[in-house]
Amino acid sequence: MSDNNTYTPPKVWKWDSESGGRFAKINRPISGATHEKELPSGKHPFQLYSLATPNGVKVTVLLEELLEAGHTGAEYDAYTVDIGEGQQFSSGFVAANPNSKIPAMWDKSGDEPVRLFESASIMMHLAEKFDAFLPAEGPARAECLSWLFWQMGSAPFLGGGFGHFYAYAPEKWQYPIDRYAMEVKRQLDVLDKQLADKKYICGDDYTIADMAIWAWYGALVLGKLYEAAEFLDVASYTNVVRWAKEIAERPAVKRGIMVNRAWGDPAGQLRERHDASDFEHGTWDKVGGEEAAE
Repeated sequence: MSDNNTYTPPKVWKWDSESGGRFAKINRPISGATHEKELPSGKHPFQLYSLATPNGVKVTVLLEELLEAGHTGAEYDAYTVDIGEGQQFSSGFVAANPNSKIPAMWDKSGDEPVRLFESASIMMHLAEKFDAFLPAEGPARAECLSWLFWQMGSAPFLGGGFGHFYAYAPEKWQYPIDRYAMEVKRQLDVLDKQLADKKYICGDDYTIADMAIWAWYGALVLGKLYEAAEFLDVASYTNVVRWAKEIAERPAVKRGIMVNRAWGDPAGQLRERHDASDFEHGTWDKVGGEEAAE
């Protein structure tokens, strides 16, 4: 970095392992395992390996919503993957997700185990398997999937863009913060207009689109992401705030945000989940600000 804060890209980029800020020790330009370690496995049909970042919360909320709705076949074991310590680069995790990102899941409910990675893929798999929280056909299904994938395309601007430069970068630079703050506020405006005459994102029915979007944008407007609520003036998006507060009161959501949580008040953490009784030790209202991985 020169004195006038300009940067001239080299002809060939080379990795500087010291330049990555908070995530320098885990970010690298190559894939694959760094060490040998198998994943643990429990007794239930679904084995989840995750962390309670927004992408992880999407899946645990859906699993808890399925159980709340009476789908007993959705019982699961959840194991925390400490991404700050590089556990996502174990041989067992890489076998579950070659991209080394949480969440990852094995579906062992059938004759052959099925590996699942990418949060939207896991959510679609579960919603289709239990015929729940996803319209079966027609325009309603298309609308739900459009919003589900809107979230997948939009959230990187909130997380790896705004979140990184606002909260995690080793230095504060105005240009990227302004650029990504503008985009996040545009996204919030999209949601606010969509929710102006709708109870949920797609209408009267609560779907996986709501769960996925809430994990990121609900957390943001409720003041649990990057400590950026005031900076982004989230209170002005009244329809999003209303929707976010209503979803936060759902019993399954209260449980789901605790699963694989490894920071904050211990009473709001459930590092591993193997049975519904595991929640008896803590309470969702002890869950504070969210950590968001890039």
